[in-house]
Amino acid sequence: MIEVLEELLKWNKVTSIPHVKRLLMEILSNDQEKIAYHHSDGRTSQEVAKLAGVSYVTVTKWWKAWIRAGIAEPLGVKGGERAKRIFSLEDFGIEVPQLEQVKPEKKEVETPVGASTEETQAPEEKPKEEET
Repeated sequence: MIEVLEELLKWNKVTSIPHVKRLLMEILSNDQEKIAYHHSDGRTSQEVAKLAGVSYVTVTKWWKAWIRAGIAEPLGVKGGERAKRIFSLEDFGIEVPQLEQVKPEKKEVETPVGASTEETQAPEEKPKEEET
C-alpha cells in the first residue's frame, strides 16, 4: 500500500509542476511580490516588507491572497498570523530578483491647496538666501 501511494505521489508531482509554475507566475506578477513570497518563511510582515520595498499592509494583503490561492499556508503566531510559502520559486525555474534590483513603492505627498512649492519643501530643500 505504501509503495502504491509513493508511486502516485511521484506522478502527481510531475504532472502538477507546469500548473503550479503557471499559477506562481500569474500571482507573483512583479519583482516585489516574488521577493516577498520568497522571504515569507515565518518572518514578520515588517521584515518581508522591508526586503520587498513595500508596506507591511501590502504584505499582509498578499499573504491573504496567497493563502486563498493555495501557494502559502497560514502560520499562527502570538499576536496575529503570518504566511509561509509552500513552494520554492527556484524549484520551478523562477528567478528571485536580487534585493538591490527592487524599487521601493513611491509615497506621494499631497500639496495643500493654495500652498506654494517653497512652503511645502523640506527645510534642507529650501533655496538658501544669499548673504550680503
